[in-house]
Amino acid sequence: MTTFQEKLQEHKTPLKRGDFHTLQINVGRKCNQTCTHCHVDAAPWRTEMMDEECAHKVGAWIRKHKPAVVDITGGAPEISEYFRYFVEVGKEVGAHVIDRNNLTIIETKSYSYLPEYLAKHEVEIVASLPCYLEENVDEQRGDGVFQKSISALRKLNAVGYGTTLPLTLVYNPIGAKLPPDQDELEADYKVELKKRYGIEFTRLFAITNLPIARFAVELRENNEWDSYMELLSNSFNPATVDGLMCRSTLNIGYEGEVFDCDFNQMLKMQLKQNDKPLYLWDVDPEQMKDIDIKTANHCFGCTAGAGSSCSGEVA
Repeated sequence: MTTFQEKLQEHKTPLKRGDFHTLQINVGRKCNQTCTHCHVDAAPWRTEMMDEECAHKVGAWIRKHKPAVVDITGGAPEISEYFRYFVEVGKEVGAHVIDRNNLTIIETKSYSYLPEYLAKHEVEIVASLPCYLEENVDEQRGDGVFQKSISALRKLNAVGYGTTLPLTLVYNPIGAKLPPDQDELEADYKVELKKRYGIEFTRLFAITNLPIARFAVELRENNEWDSYMELLSNSFNPATVDGLMCRSTLNIGYEGEVFDCDFNQMLKMQLKQNDKPLYLWDVDPEQMKDIDIKTANHCFGCTAGAGSSCSGEVA
């Protein structure tokens, strides 16, 4: 199989870092769910979480460099005791703050405050909902998840999300296939969720499942690894390269390690300078243009078809 770097060279599409735009903070692996497609291998029993020293170092960096976007993810990021700290530091410097929310966290007693809190701080919610059909969602994310998600969405609608505040839903395919057209899928979601449940949302992201972590295990168990990698490689679209999230994003792990994206983080592809592993507090974003983006064959997932990133299609 042609490697990702060979494919870039074949199409004369060099992948270079552009201007810094987004700081994506992965606060840890603990989650209240265990989803089959999760690239983080997040679960309720995971214990890896950002500590106080690291959180305050990251907060100091945000205050100094003032990223345009602070994107908080996990696991379920709200489980972190520093989730609200990052929300409030981000808003303090004028950043657009994103919460990567799994919806069901809102249905737990300890986190029932979230709709009002997030609305107060005008945080964008990017929420997983892989289908508007109950059986498909529960197959991918666990029994009962769909009904909890619908309940959470109604609570978010009640405080203005989907109308005056941004509520983005995320679609991931079930199985070894690419997402359908994002605009057409968004139109279907809007009709079906409104008709069936009275739910409104702002937009939809269609994101390809990358062949890492739990999904990679599933592919191998089903003898679909080779065919899925071939599908991704054969679907390479050079028009997606300029819009890839790794060109404008710095992603950090729960210990402050710096990566090009959350997928590279899960594969432990930490960025280095002069053979020294980089941590956020070592980094000036203006100097990052000199550091190569790390790639491997999982990157085909971001360049297949219309492309895929943390903000959906890229071409």
